[in-house]
Amino acid sequence: MGTSSLCSDHVRGRQVDFQAYLDEKRKLIDKALDEYLPQESEPPEIIHRAMRSALFPGGKRLRPILALAAVEIVGSDSQKVLPTACALELIHTYSLVHDDLPALDNDDERRGRPSCHKAFGEDIAILAGDALLTLAFDLLSRNGEMEGVKKEATLVIIGEIARAIGTRGMIGGQVDDLKSATESTKHVEKKAFKLEEVTQQQIESIHRRKTARLIEVCLKAGAILGGGSQREIEALSGYGQSIGLAFQIVDDILDAQGGEKREVTYPALFGLEKSKQKLAQLIKEAKSQLFIFGEKGKILEEVADFIMNRGI
Repeated sequence: MGTSSLCSDHVRGRQVDFQAYLDEKRKLIDKALDEYLPQESEPPEIIHRAMRSALFPGGKRLRPILALAAVEIVGSDSQKVLPTACALELIHTYSLVHDDLPALDNDDERRGRPSCHKAFGEDIAILAGDALLTLAFDLLSRNGEMEGVKKEATLVIIGEIARAIGTRGMIGGQVDDLKSATESTKHVEKKAFKLEEVTQQQIESIHRRKTARLIEVCLKAGAILGGGSQREIEALSGYGQSIGLAFQIVDDILDAQGGEKREVTYPALFGLEKSKQKLAQLIKEAKSQLFIFGEKGKILEEVADFIMNRGI
């Protein structure tokens, strides 16, 4: 499916069938993921069962959908970057598998089902996360073999993604978030932060690295692989930075409304009302980046609204 699907089937004037777009892209991604992953019957069976259990049934598939949308918006065919879109979902899933482990967030459930370590044991869960991450970089390298994709662009994207999820990105943000937890663990003897000492700049730094960097690089990857101009790449990257931080604030708001108490969050520092004001500001900033795309940017405007409406 090329850009004509975005422009004709889902965008008519100012009308966007947003849910149909999400459903179509989610099915496309799930089909590709099923083909890319080893089957459960392939030895060693337990690791492949664990990988598939972590991926299916999936969530919203927001990150790969953002990559596909970015490709289409800059005027290219989303099919040719499907390996990269799927790789981004694998990376996201690996991070969830590891986050759920007792040494980190210690969550026994994920999407209403036993988390990977509860279903398969901690040892297999660790290896399943490692395997998902490894397969992701295999898929990223394969994207350079797709017709119409420049190998140089693929190398650029591999570097961008590696930096986004490394110690200066997602992993670094997770480390600081872990260090700021209320309860000490055997790995962290004392908190790195006290609530009254945390500034807005510090909390945004954690959130931008922990959550926003991966979301931003999804859009950047799509724009670069789709042959977007520097102006288009920068606009989509800026959009991704804003909705990425907004996404984390929404999660914090939902946790606070659900009674979960964590210290280094927007609601803990600023209260729910100010958190919602910050959320609205970020959504406005994100949409402002889409002006250069005209009607083609409408899908991403809908994504921004979708993210915001989860938290209000």
